[in-house]
Amino acid sequence: MASRPYIYSGQGFSLQRDKGRFVLPAPFRSTLKASSEGMTVCLGKDEALDCIVGFGLSRKDEMVARFDAEEAAALDKGLPFDAVQRGMSLFSVVDVPFDGSGRFILPESVSKPARIEDQLYFHGAGRFFTAWNPDVLAELGAGWEGAKAICASLRAAELGKAKRK
Repeated sequence: MASRPYIYSGQGFSLQRDKGRFVLPAPFRSTLKASSEGMTVCLGKDEALDCIVGFGLSRKDEMVARFDAEEAAALDKGLPFDAVQRGMSLFSVVDVPFDGSGRFILPESVSKPARIEDQLYFHGAGRFFTAWNPDVLAELGAGWEGAKAICASLRAAELGKAKRK
């Protein structure tokens, strides 16, 4: 896969649809296709926040390099490094297929720990994107005002469209 970084920028919102599927925002689909050389998104629970982190398959190479760097730094400082625990934390992602319209099924192994229900707010964050239960995002304090405002606006628009149907 290419060595250049893939950047996820923009936002989106999806209501859970028929067959339990969500829809990836259009701006993320082309980046994921290029990064994964196909129709795959890697999804996992963030280590600290109740949200999902997503990216393409190419980022797994970066994660291996990060693991190696963290292990080397710990050894250089004489600190313990639990390779099993750190490896499980870094690589607890699920490869999920999506179709040409961006539809995918969110595995329960990812949705439950991230407190996802029937709505997803997507937010590009550079080398990855996050996906949130809008109510969980709304619980966050200072520093999240921009994301919360965008989420609320996109949510209202999607719920309005759903009502008209």
